[in-house]
Amino acid sequence: MRALVGVLGLAALLAGCGSSSPPATDPSGAGGAALHREGRWMVDDRGRIVLLHGVNVVWKLAPYAPPDSAAGFTAADADFLADQGFNVVRLGVLFAGVMPQPGQIDAGYLARIDRVVRLLAARHLWVLLDFHQDQLNEKYQGEGFPAWAVDDGGLPNDAHYGFPLDEFLSVALNAAYDNLWANKNQVWAHYAAAWTAVANRWKNQPYLLGYDLFNEPWPGTRWPTCFEIDCTGFDATLQQFFDSALAGVRAADTAHFAFFEPQQLFDFGAPSGFTAESDPLLGLSWHDYCSATLTASSGLLVELPDCGIIEPRTMNNADAQVEQLGAVSLLTEFGASDDLTDIARVADLADQHRVGWIYWAYKSFGDPTGSGQAESLFADDADLSTLKPGKADILIRPYPQAIAGTPTAMRFDPSTKVFALDYTPNGATAPTVIFLPARHYPNGYSTSVAGGQVVSPAGSAQLEIVNDPGASRVQIQVQPL
Repeated sequence: MRALVGVLGLAALLAGCGSSSPPATDPSGAGGAALHREGRWMVDDRGRIVLLHGVNVVWKLAPYAPPDSAAGFTAADADFLADQGFNVVRLGVLFAGVMPQPGQIDAGYLARIDRVVRLLAARHLWVLLDFHQDQLNEKYQGEGFPAWAVDDGGLPNDAHYGFPLDEFLSVALNAAYDNLWANKNQVWAHYAAAWTAVANRWKNQPYLLGYDLFNEPWPGTRWPTCFEIDCTGFDATLQQFFDSALAGVRAADTAHFAFFEPQQLFDFGAPSGFTAESDPLLGLSWHDYCSATLTASSGLLVELPDCGIIEPRTMNNADAQVEQLGAVSLLTEFGASDDLTDIARVADLADQHRVGWIYWAYKSFGDPTGSGQAESLFADDADLSTLKPGKADILIRPYPQAIAGTPTAMRFDPSTKVFALDYTPNGATAPTVIFLPARHYPNGYSTSVAGGQVVSPAGSAQLEIVNDPGASRVQIQVQPL
């Protein structure tokens, strides 16, 4: 998750999915076929650039999969996400669950994850499978890795400061990370094998976006150099680790995205030094946090001046790293608090950078390394009627889900509810699809278009626009009635 805050100054499964009916068709018309990369963009099989808005669903506690309960994840949750226009979920799949013993894949665990995958795919939400970890293992008040894959050299366990302070202060935890990056005990091969098993399980799954290979890599004892000094040495090691995990995925699946993540201090403005890769379906999964999450768990919201500096810098760093790596870009974590100013700022920045995002988090899920209920979209995880209205107003926002061209500008003004999108047509003949939530347009909306024609019914939550023949630019503006 969240962040290093402080320190920065099938039939049976389907039958059990509940009585609620998923939508019969995909509003964007994407069809669930694997997306591909063109430059920094995700592109569907109809030639349209796809933008994603969604949430993280990561159950960090044993058995490492959300239960089929009101406070977990049910058909009602999948329906809610689809109804609110979200089109992606980053779903936690923990190494500890996949391979509880060396070389042994837990088929029962994969089945528990598959229950959620099917709920989401049936409602046409893209699924990003995320090998999530924070502080490696429960031993260090974290999660993600099985105990057998963690080696701190037998040091006394001094991880008693809490997340994320243990990452800076715990000798044992940093030794364990150092040994991971040194591939002690050949743990990389086991990790890659776990990814091969996961990719084999879901490689043919409709609406599979791909694989997030490792959440928030902590540099271990090299962290002091990774703020701004020189992290290129660790970045090179980290890239070797990702190449090993990537090979595990590609042994089973060459059709879906695999995402690298920068070292964890990138989340707070540090650069990333990954070099160019040749894989045609590579992505950069990155996070954007600041001091807004520092006191979120206590209910006190203290936002330091760094937020207005660090968050734009992280956006710029992501743009540069995506270009250097040769990858698509996806902001996979931000928020993690009830600080509406911070959440709105990052969402607006994402619009300016024309990048998709995944908010942390859908529910708190008893997150042991998180910000408690402040993370959640709900005041009570077990009651969807307790949706936090201010947070919902920011996150359930107009956005283009599929664009028949390359976006050049995008903006939503929350005060006037005016949404604007400009793009350069790319030859795609399928319509541009823009989600327009009823919470912002309760009485409908009016649309002005230059370079295209509206082809959707008046007041539809999915505004569809077909480009005019020969148009060199399409400009769309939506305003409430």
